[in-house]
Amino acid sequence: MNPSHLIETFGEGAVLAWGGLVIGALFGFFAQRSKFCLRAATLEFWHRKFGEKIAVWLLTFSAAVVGVQLLIVTHHMDTTAARQISATGSLSGALVGGVLFGIGMILTRGCASRLLVLSANGNLRALLSGLIFAVTAQAALAGSLAPWRETISSWWVVEGGPSRDLLSLTGAGPWGGLIFGLVWFIAALFFAVRSGGGFWKWVGGIGTGLMVAAGWGFSYLVASHSFEVVPVQSLTFSGPSAEWLMRVLASPAPAMGFGFGLIPGVFLGSFVGAWVGHDFKLEGFNDGYSMRRYIFGAIFMGFGSMLAGGCAVGAGITGGSIFATTAWLSLAGMWLGAGLTDRMIDRPAPAGASATAPPTVRTAP
Repeated sequence: MNPSHLIETFGEGAVLAWGGLVIGALFGFFAQRSKFCLRAATLEFWHRKFGEKIAVWLLTFSAAVVGVQLLIVTHHMDTTAARQISATGSLSGALVGGVLFGIGMILTRGCASRLLVLSANGNLRALLSGLIFAVTAQAALAGSLAPWRETISSWWVVEGGPSRDLLSLTGAGPWGGLIFGLVWFIAALFFAVRSGGGFWKWVGGIGTGLMVAAGWGFSYLVASHSFEVVPVQSLTFSGPSAEWLMRVLASPAPAMGFGFGLIPGVFLGSFVGAWVGHDFKLEGFNDGYSMRRYIFGAIFMGFGSMLAGGCAVGAGITGGSIFATTAWLSLAGMWLGAGLTDRMIDRPAPAGASATAPPTVRTAP
């Protein structure tokens, strides 16, 4: 059906919301089945295992890059209007926010998107952490934490345009980005073959990444057929989580858009994935120590995501797939913060050493 006809009939907000719902549901299903998780990938990297979790993350990341760059070179998308490229950015915010997000990701045993996926699978730890993440993100956006965010962001500012576009800065262009993505896709295939795993590791990982490309392509299609200003965007979970919080707590509610459908879509898709894979299971906290850990982790992630301009998916993959300079710096910070936190908090205690804090047991998120 003609996009212009849909927009004229239902309006830009409703069309974007339905697109977010469908793309989000597919993302949630693929992410649940593949167990896509940046936190798990960083742990394998820092522990020098290079196994299945890294393979899934690389399949997702490279599929997103290849998909987005194919849209660009075939003239089905233009990223110059994307917020991550066109708006003024903060390199200090990207780095500090990325590190804080990485710290929180280890403490909560999952990034923002993973918490949403696990919540739909019956994980009450993830549900509480996700709610605290949303509250903190809103506080950092327009609440009590906003002055802190603005101060850190002002330390090192970068103008929008070519200075925020790595492909423009390096002169590589879209074809260079496509080749880069294909190289990493081959590397992902190598790790996937070496680590073994089943059907869903391959299909789920690639499908998760392609949903990021689908989000970019869909929002650009709507924007190109609309007479109103429509943001060109894709998957992210910090901003939409904060928006949904304000829909519940405040009136008037934020305008309907892509994020309106994304959050319930991911939840629904993940729930279907858990039902298909018989993974639904109610889980709670084991003790007060683990609860405190998750709460502090969610706070770090919420503030870090708003400071970095997005979460592990929003900045790391969505922003990374269009080669936004700040997104790549945020992603590097996430890997660094996760590695340092894992080493300081979760590494095994030396033999014979006494610990004042309750022991930390590594469990699946």
